[in-house]
Amino acid sequence: NLLLATGGSSPLALRLVAAAREELGTGARRRLPAARALQLAGEVLAVAAGLKPALLYDCGAAGPPELRRYLERLREAGLAPLRLHVLNVEGSAVLLHPGLARRRLAAVLGAHPAPFVDVSAGRQCPVLCGPAQAEAIRSHLATLLAHLSAAEASSAGPVSSSEVVPTGWNLCTIVGVLLGYPAAYTFSMEESTENCLALVPLRVFTAQASCPRIKDSLGIQIYSFSIPEGLCGELEEALDAWCEELKEAFSAQSDFVGLCISSKVVSLPAVAL
Repeated sequence: NLLLATGGSSPLALRLVAAAREELGTGARRRLPAARALQLAGEVLAVAAGLKPALLYDCGAAGPPELRRYLERLREAGLAPLRLHVLNVEGSAVLLHPGLARRRLAAVLGAHPAPFVDVSAGRQCPVLCGPAQAEAIRSHLATLLAHLSAAEASSAGPVSSSEVVPTGWNLCTIVGVLLGYPAAYTFSMEESTENCLALVPLRVFTAQASCPRIKDSLGIQIYSFSIPEGLCGELEEALDAWCEELKEAFSAQSDFVGLCISSKVVSLPAVAL
Protein backbone atom coordinates (compact mmCIF):
# COMPACT_ATOMS: atom_id res chain seq x y z
CA ASN A 1 0.00 0.00 0.00
CA LEU A 2 2.85 2.38 0.84
CA LEU A 3 4.49 1.67 -2.50
CA LEU A 4 1.25 2.51 -4.30
CA ALA A 5 0.64 5.67 -2.26
CA THR A 6 4.12 7.02 -2.85
CA GLY A 7 4.26 6.22 -6.53
CA GLY A 8 5.87 2.81 -6.23
CA SER A 9 9.41 3.65 -7.28
CA SER A 10 10.86 6.45 -5.14
CA PRO A 11 13.16 5.41 -2.27
CA LEU A 12 13.13 9.04 -1.09
CA ALA A 13 9.33 9.06 -0.86
CA LEU A 14 9.42 5.88 1.21
CA ARG A 15 11.97 7.41 3.59
CA LEU A 16 9.92 10.59 3.97
CA VAL A 17 6.73 8.72 4.81
CA ALA A 18 8.58 6.54 7.32
CA ALA A 19 10.18 9.60 8.94
CA ALA A 20 6.83 11.33 9.41
CA ARG A 21 5.13 8.25 10.79
CA GLU A 22 7.94 7.24 13.13
CA GLU A 23 8.86 10.68 14.50
CA LEU A 24 5.55 12.54 14.46
CA GLY A 25 2.97 9.79 14.91
CA THR A 26 1.56 8.45 18.15
CA GLY A 27 -0.91 5.58 18.29
CA ALA A 28 -3.19 5.72 15.30
CA ARG A 29 -1.29 8.75 14.03
CA ARG A 30 1.54 6.44 13.07
CA ARG A 31 -0.68 5.64 10.13
CA LEU A 32 -0.36 9.20 8.88
CA PRO A 33 -1.54 8.98 5.26
CA ALA A 34 1.37 8.72 2.86
CA ALA A 35 -0.01 11.57 0.75
CA ARG A 36 -0.09 13.90 3.78
CA ALA A 37 3.41 12.86 4.79
CA LEU A 38 4.73 13.76 1.33
CA GLN A 39 2.86 17.08 1.42
CA LEU A 40 4.47 17.89 4.77
CA ALA A 41 7.92 17.07 3.42
CA GLY A 42 7.25 19.31 0.43
CA GLU A 43 6.13 22.17 2.66
CA VAL A 44 9.27 21.82 4.78
CA LEU A 45 11.36 21.81 1.61
CA ALA A 46 9.63 25.02 0.48
CA VAL A 47 10.86 26.67 3.70
CA ALA A 48 14.36 25.23 3.35
CA ALA A 49 14.48 26.39 -0.28
CA GLY A 50 13.66 29.96 0.78
CA LEU A 51 10.22 30.12 -0.85
CA LYS A 52 8.56 31.13 2.42
CA PRO A 53 9.85 32.08 5.88
CA ALA A 54 7.93 29.54 7.93
CA LEU A 55 5.49 26.67 8.18
CA LEU A 56 2.89 26.26 10.94
CA TYR A 57 2.98 22.58 11.88
CA ASP A 58 -0.54 21.14 12.03
CA CYS A 59 -0.18 17.39 11.43
CA GLY A 60 -0.65 16.26 15.01
CA ALA A 61 0.37 16.69 18.62
CA ALA A 62 4.13 16.33 18.15
CA GLY A 63 6.22 18.86 20.08
CA PRO A 64 9.57 20.49 19.35
CA PRO A 65 11.69 17.40 20.26
CA GLU A 66 9.73 15.22 17.83
CA LEU A 67 9.84 17.88 15.14
CA ARG A 68 13.59 18.26 15.53
CA ARG A 69 14.05 14.52 15.11
CA TYR A 70 11.82 14.60 12.04
CA LEU A 71 13.81 17.44 10.50
CA GLU A 72 17.03 15.56 11.20
CA ARG A 73 15.58 12.60 9.32
CA LEU A 74 14.78 14.86 6.37
CA ARG A 75 18.34 16.16 6.45
CA GLU A 76 19.68 12.61 6.45
CA ALA A 77 17.57 12.01 3.34
CA GLY A 78 19.21 15.06 1.75
CA LEU A 79 16.00 17.07 1.64
CA ALA A 80 16.68 20.10 3.86
CA PRO A 81 20.41 20.74 4.11
CA LEU A 82 20.21 24.34 5.38
CA ARG A 83 19.64 25.44 8.96
CA LEU A 84 16.08 25.21 10.27
CA HIS A 85 14.60 26.39 13.56
CA VAL A 86 11.59 25.12 15.52
CA LEU A 87 9.83 27.93 17.41
CA ASN A 88 7.45 26.95 20.20
CA VAL A 89 4.80 29.65 20.67
CA GLU A 90 2.21 28.86 23.34
CA GLY A 91 1.88 25.25 22.24
CA SER A 92 2.05 25.95 18.51
CA ALA A 93 5.13 24.84 16.59
CA VAL A 94 6.43 26.99 13.74
CA LEU A 95 9.24 25.71 11.50
CA LEU A 96 11.42 28.62 10.42
CA HIS A 97 14.02 29.45 7.82
CA PRO A 98 15.91 31.60 10.38
CA GLY A 99 17.49 34.11 8.03
CA LEU A 100 14.37 34.57 5.92
CA ALA A 101 12.13 34.85 8.99
CA ARG A 102 14.33 37.58 10.46
CA ARG A 103 14.35 39.48 7.17
CA ARG A 104 10.57 39.18 6.97
CA LEU A 105 10.12 40.58 10.47
CA ALA A 106 12.51 43.45 9.74
CA ALA A 107 10.68 44.29 6.51
CA VAL A 108 7.29 44.42 8.24
CA LEU A 109 8.70 46.57 11.03
CA GLY A 110 9.66 49.15 8.41
CA ALA A 111 6.59 48.84 6.17
CA HIS A 112 4.33 51.82 5.46
CA PRO A 113 1.41 51.53 5.56
CA ALA A 114 1.54 48.86 8.24
CA PRO A 115 0.29 45.62 6.65
CA PHE A 116 -2.15 44.76 9.46
CA VAL A 117 -5.88 44.44 8.83
CA ASP A 118 -8.22 45.00 11.79
CA VAL A 119 -11.09 42.51 11.57
CA SER A 120 -12.43 42.96 15.11
CA ALA A 121 -15.97 41.71 15.58
CA GLY A 122 -17.22 45.17 16.51
CA ARG A 123 -16.28 46.65 13.12
CA GLN A 124 -18.70 46.92 10.23
CA CYS A 125 -15.94 46.06 7.76
CA PRO A 126 -12.18 45.36 7.77
CA VAL A 127 -9.82 48.35 7.87
CA LEU A 128 -6.07 48.87 7.96
CA CYS A 129 -4.81 49.36 11.50
CA GLY A 130 -4.24 52.87 12.72
CA PRO A 131 -0.82 54.12 13.93
CA ALA A 132 -1.31 53.28 17.62
CA GLN A 133 -2.61 49.77 16.96
CA ALA A 134 0.13 49.12 14.41
CA GLU A 135 2.82 50.35 16.80
CA ALA A 136 1.71 47.89 19.49
CA ILE A 137 1.98 45.03 16.98
CA ARG A 138 5.38 46.28 15.84
CA SER A 139 6.57 46.18 19.44
CA HIS A 140 5.69 42.48 19.64
CA LEU A 141 7.39 41.79 16.30
CA ALA A 142 10.53 43.59 17.49
CA THR A 143 10.57 41.38 20.61
CA LEU A 144 10.25 38.28 18.42
CA LEU A 145 13.00 39.48 16.09
CA ALA A 146 15.35 39.99 19.06
CA HIS A 147 14.47 36.52 20.33
CA LEU A 148 15.21 34.87 16.97
CA SER A 149 18.48 36.76 16.60
CA ALA A 150 19.61 35.63 20.06
CA ALA A 151 18.47 32.05 19.42
CA GLU A 152 20.38 31.93 16.16
CA ALA A 153 23.54 33.34 17.76
CA SER A 154 23.48 30.74 20.53
CA SER A 155 22.34 27.72 18.52
CA ALA A 156 24.59 24.90 17.43
CA GLY A 157 23.87 22.33 14.78
CA PRO A 158 21.66 22.47 11.70
CA VAL A 159 18.33 22.12 13.54
CA SER A 160 17.69 24.32 16.57
CA SER A 161 14.69 25.19 18.70
CA SER A 162 13.53 27.80 21.16
CA GLU A 163 10.43 28.89 23.02
CA VAL A 164 9.04 32.39 23.21
CA VAL A 165 6.42 33.59 25.71
CA PRO A 166 3.91 35.71 23.75
CA THR A 167 2.81 38.15 26.46
CA GLY A 168 -0.19 40.06 25.11
CA TRP A 169 0.48 39.00 21.54
CA ASN A 170 -2.24 38.30 19.00
CA LEU A 171 -0.88 35.01 17.67
CA CYS A 172 -3.05 35.21 14.56
CA THR A 173 -1.18 38.38 13.60
CA ILE A 174 2.29 37.23 14.60
CA VAL A 175 2.01 33.87 12.84
CA GLY A 176 0.55 35.56 9.75
CA VAL A 177 3.65 37.75 9.56
CA LEU A 178 5.99 34.79 10.11
CA LEU A 179 4.28 32.80 7.37
CA GLY A 180 5.16 35.55 4.93
CA TYR A 181 1.67 36.89 4.21
CA PRO A 182 1.78 40.40 2.69
CA ALA A 183 -0.89 41.46 5.19
CA ALA A 184 -1.89 39.86 8.49
CA TYR A 185 -5.24 39.91 10.24
CA THR A 186 -5.57 41.22 13.77
CA PHE A 187 -8.47 41.84 16.13
CA SER A 188 -9.19 43.19 19.59
CA MET A 189 -8.65 40.29 21.98
CA GLU A 190 -10.46 42.24 24.72
CA GLU A 191 -13.69 42.24 22.73
CA SER A 192 -13.92 38.76 21.21
CA THR A 193 -12.06 36.19 19.15
CA GLU A 194 -14.79 36.54 16.53
CA ASN A 195 -14.26 38.70 13.45
CA CYS A 196 -16.16 40.82 10.93
CA LEU A 197 -15.22 38.81 7.81
CA ALA A 198 -18.54 36.97 7.43
CA LEU A 199 -19.91 37.58 3.90
CA VAL A 200 -17.13 40.10 3.19
CA PRO A 201 -15.67 39.62 -0.32
CA LEU A 202 -12.18 38.20 0.16
CA ARG A 203 -9.55 37.78 -2.51
CA VAL A 204 -7.85 34.46 -1.83
CA PHE A 205 -4.32 34.15 -3.18
CA THR A 206 -2.64 30.79 -3.68
CA ALA A 207 0.81 29.83 -4.88
CA GLN A 208 1.47 26.25 -5.93
CA ALA A 209 4.29 24.35 -7.60
CA SER A 210 5.31 20.79 -8.39
CA CYS A 211 8.07 18.98 -6.52
CA PRO A 212 9.38 16.21 -8.78
CA ARG A 213 12.34 15.74 -6.48
CA ILE A 214 10.03 14.01 -4.01
CA LYS A 215 7.55 12.49 -6.45
CA ASP A 216 6.58 13.11 -10.07
CA SER A 217 3.57 15.45 -10.34
CA LEU A 218 3.49 16.07 -6.57
CA GLY A 219 1.82 19.45 -6.17
CA ILE A 220 2.68 21.53 -3.12
CA GLN A 221 0.68 24.53 -1.93
CA ILE A 222 3.30 27.06 -0.91
CA TYR A 223 0.98 29.92 0.07
CA SER A 224 -2.72 30.43 0.71
CA PHE A 225 -4.03 33.63 2.28
CA SER A 226 -6.80 36.17 1.84
CA ILE A 227 -7.07 39.93 1.65
CA PRO A 228 -10.41 41.81 1.88
CA GLU A 229 -11.19 42.75 -1.70
CA GLY A 230 -11.97 46.31 -0.63
CA LEU A 231 -8.42 46.75 0.72
CA CYS A 232 -6.50 45.28 -2.20
CA GLY A 233 -5.95 48.75 -3.64
CA GLU A 234 -4.42 50.09 -0.42
CA LEU A 235 -2.28 46.94 -0.11
CA GLU A 236 -1.29 46.80 -3.77
CA GLU A 237 2.35 47.68 -3.07
CA ALA A 238 2.65 44.94 -0.43
CA LEU A 239 0.97 42.39 -2.71
CA ASP A 240 3.21 43.29 -5.64
CA ALA A 241 6.31 43.03 -3.44
CA TRP A 242 5.23 39.60 -2.16
CA CYS A 243 4.65 38.35 -5.71
CA GLU A 244 8.00 39.63 -7.02
CA GLU A 245 9.93 38.28 -4.03
CA LEU A 246 8.36 34.85 -4.48
CA LYS A 247 9.20 34.81 -8.18
CA GLU A 248 12.80 35.80 -7.45
CA ALA A 249 13.15 33.12 -4.77
CA PHE A 250 11.63 30.56 -7.11
CA SER A 251 14.10 31.35 -9.85
CA ALA A 252 16.98 30.86 -7.38
CA GLN A 253 16.12 27.26 -6.45
CA SER A 254 15.81 23.93 -8.28
CA ASP A 255 13.60 21.78 -6.04
CA PHE A 256 10.26 23.06 -7.40
CA VAL A 257 8.98 23.71 -10.91
CA GLY A 258 5.93 25.30 -12.47
CA LEU A 259 5.10 28.11 -10.06
CA CYS A 260 1.45 29.14 -10.37
CA ILE A 261 0.14 32.22 -8.52
CA SER A 262 -3.61 32.73 -8.74
CA SER A 263 -6.45 34.49 -6.94
CA LYS A 264 -10.22 34.37 -6.73
CA VAL A 265 -12.88 36.27 -4.79
CA VAL A 266 -15.04 34.39 -2.26
CA SER A 267 -17.63 35.38 0.34
CA LEU A 268 -18.16 32.97 3.21
CA PRO A 269 -20.84 32.85 5.94
CA ALA A 270 -18.07 32.50 8.55
CA VAL A 271 -14.28 32.82 8.50
CA ALA A 272 -12.08 31.12 11.09
CA LEU A 273 -8.70 32.72 11.81
